[in-house]
Amino acid sequence: MGILNVTEDSFFDGGRYISEAAVLKRVEQMLEEGATIIDLGAVSTQPNAIEVAENQEFETIKKYIKRILLHFPEADISVDTFRAAVADMAIQEGAAMINDVSGGADAMMFDVVGKHKVPYILTHNNRNHPLKTKELISKMLFFFGNNIEKLVSKGVKDIIIDPGFGFGKTLKQNYYLLKHLEIFSILCFPILVGISRKSMIQQVLETSSADSLTGTLTLNTIALHQKTSILRVHDVKQCFESIKLYNLIHSL
Repeated sequence: MGILNVTEDSFFDGGRYISEAAVLKRVEQMLEEGATIIDLGAVSTQPNAIEVAENQEFETIKKYIKRILLHFPEADISVDTFRAAVADMAIQEGAAMINDVSGGADAMMFDVVGKHKVPYILTHNNRNHPLKTKELISKMLFFFGNNIEKLVSKGVKDIIIDPGFGFGKTLKQNYYLLKHLEIFSILCFPILVGISRKSMIQQVLETSSADSLTGTLTLNTIALHQKTSILRVHDVKQCFESIKLYNLIHSL
């Protein structure tokens, strides 16, 4: 999954893709490099990000879905939004799935994805309710189990689990979660991991997001070993190469 942030303040690539030409060039590049999903977002989810009004997000997402699918009709677009109204519009405009980092904070979100029968990425986000490390896994399993039941009752069949690295977890908890990630395979749904260039890498290596590629590739490889199905990344080419080598070893 290639990340496409059409925002001014995303932590790594904010401001790079805010013109139509830059967006289309980036989509073309990611597809050529091996991305099978383009994750389009118009609101930064980093802490203390600039607040974006719903109507602004709505219009930005609508504009770029239309443009992307006009030029790349084969592209599968995921829309990164926590607003049900934006998700509803995006699906009608051709989005293939919804990536909701809020974990269903909008009460209408499950109804929307259920109505359209599209895949939904369910993220564990506990920024407002910090957990103790010893209870992290059990609380997360309860969260996923409870919300999977709700989604299924709404008619959603394709659910993807995102543990939400960085969303309310301490540095220690992020690595503890990665170490035990395979536990979530008992839920019998694909696991998505979004670690790309995050602060959990920078804090350990004492580096910046710009210099976090090595750490990203290392942790993504560990995630693959822990039964991860989808990697959400900024660096598609390098990640695709890592996956290719990993899959080769495991095919022997």
